[in-house]
Amino acid sequence: MTVSSSFLTLNSQIQLLPQIPSKSIINPTPKSIFSTSTTNFSFTHLVVSTNFDRNQTIMAASSLSSSISTDQFKPFQLDVMSDFYAISSPRGYVSICGFGSLLSERSARSTFPDLANFRIARLKGFRRVFAHVAPIFFERGIAKPETKEISSLSVEPCEGEELIVTVFQIQKSEVPYFMERELEFRFLAVLPETIKGTPFKNPAVLCTRYSDEEFFNVRCEGSKEVYHQHYGRYNIDKIWRDDVFPCRTYLRHCVLAAKNLGDAAYNNFLDHTYLADRQTTIRQYLATAGAGIMEEEPPESLKTRYGG
Repeated sequence: MTVSSSFLTLNSQIQLLPQIPSKSIINPTPKSIFSTSTTNFSFTHLVVSTNFDRNQTIMAASSLSSSISTDQFKPFQLDVMSDFYAISSPRGYVSICGFGSLLSERSARSTFPDLANFRIARLKGFRRVFAHVAPIFFERGIAKPETKEISSLSVEPCEGEELIVTVFQIQKSEVPYFMERELEFRFLAVLPETIKGTPFKNPAVLCTRYSDEEFFNVRCEGSKEVYHQHYGRYNIDKIWRDDVFPCRTYLRHCVLAAKNLGDAAYNNFLDHTYLADRQTTIRQYLATAGAGIMEEEPPESLKTRYGG
C-alpha cells in the first residue's frame, strides 16, 4: 500500500512519540484490543512497562501555561494510556474534542453519561473531511454502498483553517473505552482555545486522519483475522478513501448538532467541512448532489441517536 500525501503532511506537522519495544508486547484475545487490567495501553496489545521513557509526552504537556499561544503549541501523538494521563487535568479528567456527532451533547452523553464541562471551542490548523469508511453505518443499516454514501468524518491538518468544536471532559478510567470507540483514528493532543481566543490550560484529544497501513500494522498487528473482525466482514478492504460520500443519516445528524450550537458553529461546519475531494464544502454538497438529505428522517430506531 502507498502512503498518501495527506498522511505525509500530517507527519510533518505533529510530534510522533517513540514506539514501544516489541519485547513488551503481549497478544490479546481477538474480541478486544484493549484491557482495563493495566494502566498502560497500546492500540492492539497490552503494554508491560519496561524501561520505556515517555518523558517526551510529559514534558510537552507540563510545559503549558496560561500564557502559551495556540500558534506555539505543537500537536503530538498519543499512543498509550500514560500519554493520556500526561495531559489530564489536576482533578484527573481528560479533555476530548468533538467535531462530528460529538458536537451534540446528547450524543456525547449517550456514550459518556458522566462527562463534565461540555462547551464550545475553536481549533486552529485543522479541517473536517468525510474520507473514511465507518463499519458502524453498515451495522446499523444506514450505509449505502451502491452510491458510496458510507463515509464518516475525521479531521486533518490544514494551514489557515479553523474549526468550531466542542470540548468536554471524561474521567481517566473512561479513556480505554474512548480509544476503542475511535479505533480507526490517530489520537493527537491539541490546544483548543475559547471562542474569545484564550488558550485552554490543558490539551485535548483530537481524533485525526490515520492510514490503512498503520491501522493494519499497528491496530491489527498485521492480523487479517483482527482486520476482518473490524472491517473485513463488511467487505471493506480500504478504510481511508477519496471516492466516498457522507453517510446521509450521519451527515444530517452532524449538521443538526452544529446548528443547535448556534449560527457560528453551524456556518463553520458547512464551510469548513469537505467531501473526500477536499474541495467541495458541505454547504455546496447539500445544495447540489446532497440536496434532500436534511429532509430525510432517520430510521425509527435511530431517531434519538441521529437526531442532532
